[in-house]
Amino acid sequence: MAIIRGRGLARQAAERPAMQLREIAAVLECEELSPIEDDLEIEAIVASDGMSEILAFHRPHALMLTGLTNIQSVRTALIADVRAVVFVRGKRPRREVVELAREHKLPLLVTDLGMFDCCGILYQAGLKGVM
Repeated sequence: MAIIRGRGLARQAAERPAMQLREIAAVLECEELSPIEDDLEIEAIVASDGMSEILAFHRPHALMLTGLTNIQSVRTALIADVRAVVFVRGKRPRREVVELAREHKLPLLVTDLGMFDCCGILYQAGLKGVM
């Protein structure tokens, strides 16, 4: 996927209000921990290691980026009605976290990229943050 830089950024963002989760997974070089079963459309990004911030500023159909890998990250994602979770900085959740996500059909992904880089890449691709 080519990412438009500079002045083309505003044009690209206006033309592309959403992205498919599979496309996001490819651009962030993610590994799937729980499967992406549908062509989920992502409309915005919510990024934080603080689950209280995720709950305060969430928006349905968003993608959650976090470095927090405990069970609360999945519980927060379910309450906030986000479409999927990407764990950043190569952090991997324990087995029971992945199992809970699978039970609820919540895709979990992991990338070696940091949160700042992920946010920048997705912003350049046209997605906006919710905070």
